[in-house]
Amino acid sequence: MIWLVLALFVASPAFAQQAPAPAAQEEFVPQVGQAGKDVVWVPTPPELVEAMLDLAKVTAQDYVMDLGSGDGRNVIAAAKRGAASMGVEYNPNMVQLSKKNAAAAGVAGKATFVEGDMYKADISKASVMALFLLPSNMLELREKFLNLRPGSRIVSNTFGIEGWSADETVTIENNCSAWCTALLWIVPARVAGTWRTAEGNLVLEQQYQMLSGTLNGKPIQSGKLRGDQIRFLVGTAEYTGKVAGARIDGALRSGGPAENWTATKTN
Repeated sequence: MIWLVLALFVASPAFAQQAPAPAAQEEFVPQVGQAGKDVVWVPTPPELVEAMLDLAKVTAQDYVMDLGSGDGRNVIAAAKRGAASMGVEYNPNMVQLSKKNAAAAGVAGKATFVEGDMYKADISKASVMALFLLPSNMLELREKFLNLRPGSRIVSNTFGIEGWSADETVTIENNCSAWCTALLWIVPARVAGTWRTAEGNLVLEQQYQMLSGTLNGKPIQSGKLRGDQIRFLVGTAEYTGKVAGARIDGALRSGGPAENWTATKTN
């Protein structure tokens, strides 16, 4: 009888030992300055995020990417403008936080986040890169940026790209104490080489968006690319045009009505 009572005592739910409740998982909260794989996390102020996107003229037709996207603020802000956008972030906790922030902002359908290495990310679809990276990171990514489609825009918080001067710079003047400057680069077409024109050979040397060279032996001045748009002077004549692969079509102005001009690349 005593064994039966003991068995009932042990089996009874009222007396059975309760298993300890699982500890509640702490919510991830990023800390300014926390170490990452390639950079520490420092958030871009919201005012500068908007200034960067304004400078890049982001619209709903753009595909915006951020490498090392942190809590997702650049991507989410672009998505609020209607742009499809993606963040690549190595820290899985940051990725989950970004998805949560995108859902809270109502843009989960436009803003996506993936866990990955920013140096290995495929950025070929991007028309805009919105970034806050160190100069060393920007330098390592420079060639990938230059391989984007001509006219693609790269906009950065504060830090530049070694050797490649920004096309535009904007600084927030009011109520900004740190991280107040946005820089813009527009990916230039590749035009270095020899081109055949009606006036003779156009020989171009290219340093990112800056151009030098000769037209029929005469030096060109003020040569510059803005994406696929080219401009240079030969004496008082102004040449402008659009680069499309191995062809340039444009206008020549030299005191009178504009004339058409074309160039075809020979090497």
